[in-house]
Amino acid sequence: MNIGLGVAIVAGAFVVGAIPFGVLVSRAFFGTDLRAAGSGNIGAANALRTLGKRGAAAVLVLDALKGFVPTLAAGLLAGPALASAAGLAAVAGHCWSPFLGFRGGKGVATLFGSLFALWWPAGFAFAIVWIAAVVAAGYASVGSMLGALAMAPVLWFGIGTPGLVYGLVTALLVFVRHRENLERLAQGTENRFSLLKAKRT
Repeated sequence: MNIGLGVAIVAGAFVVGAIPFGVLVSRAFFGTDLRAAGSGNIGAANALRTLGKRGAAAVLVLDALKGFVPTLAAGLLAGPALASAAGLAAVAGHCWSPFLGFRGGKGVATLFGSLFALWWPAGFAFAIVWIAAVVAAGYASVGSMLGALAMAPVLWFGIGTPGLVYGLVTALLVFVRHRENLERLAQGTENRFSLLKAKRT
């Protein structure tokens, strides 16, 4: 593939990933700004706490699609190496969105979507690790970090070196974005996560 086209695809993935669906959904359908409620994060976990199950579902699906669509398109055009680069760009776009002054979320749902596009068993593996960790520990942040940490060997098995590199880099990125959660976990002040106690709106 032409290098210029590859760069354009990765740049496009970043722009798609940067679309702040959490903010858009909360403003358009709930008359609020997700950044001003709960933890202030624009992702699905905070949407669940503040917007309820329907709002959280919408944010989760849209944020996951930001990772899935550009990663899948890049993979179909040029294979796993470009797909991995596009997936990483989408996750980075969510974390540092130019539409929000280069601020953003933690990238987990976008990572989740990209995993299904890279190698769909990795998406299911992430979901299993996340659910098991949240049930055991009671924290969405723990599930997200452990899920991301487990993906490098899973992706290496599925798509080789591009998957391993993608898994390692995204795990580092997820841990960096969760540094405040790590501090709260150490202090015993981290917010617990419960789907059953979420608002029903």
